[in-house]
Amino acid sequence: MHEETAQSAIDTFISAFNASDDSYVTGLLSQALTSDVVFWGPLGRSEGIEAVERFVLDIRQHPAGTGTMVRCSAVDMPDEWARYQWVFTTPDGGPRLAGTDVVHLRRSLIDQIIVFAGEIGSSAS
Repeated sequence: MHEETAQSAIDTFISAFNASDDSYVTGLLSQALTSDVVFWGPLGRSEGIEAVERFVLDIRQHPAGTGTMVRCSAVDMPDEWARYQWVFTTPDGGPRLAGTDVVHLRRSLIDQIIVFAGEIGSSAS
C-alpha cells in the first residue's frame, strides 16, 4: 500500500466533514471506507458506513456552528496502517479540537478507524 493511496482515502474521509451539504456525506464516505468499516470513536465501537455517517453528521451539527476538519500532518504509513493528525475548528474562534486517527486500509479503502481526540498529556514520572 502506498502512502499516496492512503492519503487519498483519508482526505476523502475528512472531506465528508466539510461537504457543502449533508446529502454528499454518504457518497464521500463510500469512496473512502469499506462497507464493513469498524469505527472506534469517542462513544465506543460501531460498524458500517452508516455508523460513521451518523458520527460525521453529528460533528457537522456542532452547537457552535458548522466547523472545518483538516488534516494537519503528513500521512505516516508503516505497511497497511496509517496515522495522521487533524484539527476541527468551529466558526468565529469557537471550540477547537485536535487529535490523531489511526486507520487500517484494505484494497485502498479504510476498513478500521481509531479516533484519538485531544492532546496526550505528559507522563508524571
